Amino acid sequence: MTDPGRSVRRPSRFVLGSLAAAAALLAAGLPQSAPAAAAPATAAAMPAATSDGGAPSDVTTLSTGWQTPWEIKFMPDGRSALVTERLTFQVYRLDRDGTKKLIGEVPNTVPEPYDDGPGGLLGVAPSPTWNGTTDKQVFFVHTTRTRTQVVRMDYDGQSLTNYKVVLGGIKRVGNHNGGQIAFGPDGYLYVSTGDAYQAKLAQDKKSLNGKILRITRTGAAAPGNPFGTRVYSYGHRNPEGLAWDRNGRLWEAEVGDQTWDEVNLIKPGANYGFPVCEGACDVQGMTTPRVVFHPEWGVPAQIAIVDNVLYVTSLRGKRLWRIPIEGDSEFTGQPIDLYPGRFGRLRAIAKVPGADELWVGTSDLGYGKDRILRVPLK
Repeated sequence: MTDPGRSVRRPSRFVLGSLAAAAALLAAGLPQSAPAAAAPATAAAMPAATSDGGAPSDVTTLSTGWQTPWEIKFMPDGRSALVTERLTFQVYRLDRDGTKKLIGEVPNTVPEPYDDGPGGLLGVAPSPTWNGTTDKQVFFVHTTRTRTQVVRMDYDGQSLTNYKVVLGGIKRVGNHNGGQIAFGPDGYLYVSTGDAYQAKLAQDKKSLNGKILRITRTGAAAPGNPFGTRVYSYGHRNPEGLAWDRNGRLWEAEVGDQTWDEVNLIKPGANYGFPVCEGACDVQGMTTPRVVFHPEWGVPAQIAIVDNVLYVTSLRGKRLWRIPIEGDSEFTGQPIDLYPGRFGRLRAIAKVPGADELWVGTSDLGYGKDRILRVPLK
């Protein structure tokens, strides 16, 4: 059976340039046609004064007793966050003081049917206007036995009710499910979907797989989408992280195939190359990532953006990456890796509203052994 904590990688058919070569291009000050190559570096390499995003400092444990937390998403009032557990399909409220309360389960969730690999309860997105009375809507992504789907439930501040499927028809195979869901600055839902181990689907604009989708609360294509369908961007393998920067631009973290993992700057209608390209891509009509990771240091999961800095969790790499955006440009500065191996696999991450702080979840440490960490930014 597939290891539920590992992203399975097929042998790559595409051989790309070496990490050293990409780093050399960057060091030479050449245009960033090749992506920045993230390699382990001591935190001492971080500038003494960080004008944007802060610098992570001493980590403490906020909450214990978790089982594979997949996502942390704060409620609009900022007082608490919702946390999803992948394997139990349970949803918890986690307060700022670390108090944890079970508020319900997402029905019809099937984590691992037969030998099909991981699935389960994935992303969560509370309505930006949630107040627990006139607006109770919370959206989830989860897997059933045969598909991945977007659903809506009501949350009154105490419990979840009224399960309703918003968007089905997304193929589900193994652990290529994507699973992130988030409201964008425009008020529409963005959903990441994996290629379901059918790489050709990523290039098929009629398929919902291997995409970032942009939809309404009812699951329809959002107005202004580039192809008039739910598809916002395509050519993705297994995207799991979505976040917007201070200029309202969408960034994405993506688990690649054999050679490279990626951080991409997402633009409407753009083709991000998979399976034609993995990592840097000079094929006409396809978009090169902004940052690439060798799997040994990467397998990026999710993103939080603080001011002008990307914080990216990594699974196999077992570290937190700090990647500054260079001003208002589309380029990134030197990636710095933090806490390598110290806390194990890291996935869920969220910026705490109104505080210079991140919450970060460990992953796959064993039943009840995962933690939610508090990471101050100074």
